[in-house]
Amino acid sequence: MSPFHAKVSEQPFAAKKYLDIHGHRMAYIDEGEGAPILFQHGNPSSSYLWRNVMRHLRGQGRLIAADFMGMGDSAKLDPALGASRYCFNEQRKYLHGLWDALDLGNEVILVLHDTGSMFGFDWANQHRDRVQGIAYMESIVAPLLVSDFPEPVQAQLLQITPEGLEASLQGLDFLEGFLLGARDFSPLEKAHYRAPFLKPGEDRRPLISFDLPIGGQPAHTAQMAEAYSRWLGESDVPKLLIRADPGHLLTGRLYDIAKSWPNQTEVTVKGGHYIQETSPDEVGMAIAGFVRRLRA
Repeated sequence: MSPFHAKVSEQPFAAKKYLDIHGHRMAYIDEGEGAPILFQHGNPSSSYLWRNVMRHLRGQGRLIAADFMGMGDSAKLDPALGASRYCFNEQRKYLHGLWDALDLGNEVILVLHDTGSMFGFDWANQHRDRVQGIAYMESIVAPLLVSDFPEPVQAQLLQITPEGLEASLQGLDFLEGFLLGARDFSPLEKAHYRAPFLKPGEDRRPLISFDLPIGGQPAHTAQMAEAYSRWLGESDVPKLLIRADPGHLLTGRLYDIAKSWPNQTEVTVKGGHYIQETSPDEVGMAIAGFVRRLRA
């Protein structure tokens, strides 16, 4: 049983809105007024992950959180491309297309987690003059090595085969054992997270298709992560590092890289990887304080 017993709301932060992006319906939250605060989830979650964090930011700006394609309430894509469907470049086309459609302006604050951080860091690197600040947690701050992961995960990564990945589409081990193992979730919370992936097979492909840059491969995401990591290591854009204790990903070598970035504030909260679920108030208050300082 998880040691975490967070006091959280089961209900979504706000009703979803929808836009047609490249011919497919994309779901997102867009609440409030003013300069945007852009929340991006990772894998295997959705904008639902941010529900108890975002309430701490009410009144501080326009709060936006999108669902990746095939995740949350965003549409599934035609499965014809098979193993190439939902790859990084495809997800980026839709997500960045949505962000363009939402007319974000030039004072964007990004709040990033997990695989969502790759898309946010990359967008920031490509739109440097539009970024007011970046808050991030358990993020991909540089190209990954197998040794960056906890030992049990390292063994699994070394044993992954294309056939094994395809077989994984018949189960939900990653969702059930990782995200839903973070703490004691209610039946309603579990239902929210499971809903996009109830049907075995192609509906679950988004869970395995993010092209994580591990050991230099795939080259396109490894090169992208190297580029944004180098920029963030030199840039004075204000940053907030929310470190998880004991954490899961942003530890060891990756934490050493992240903590060297300039113009950065660091706070630590209790939790593994999904600290939005185990320490939502602490995460939310840290981000709210960061935003207030930037927009004072």
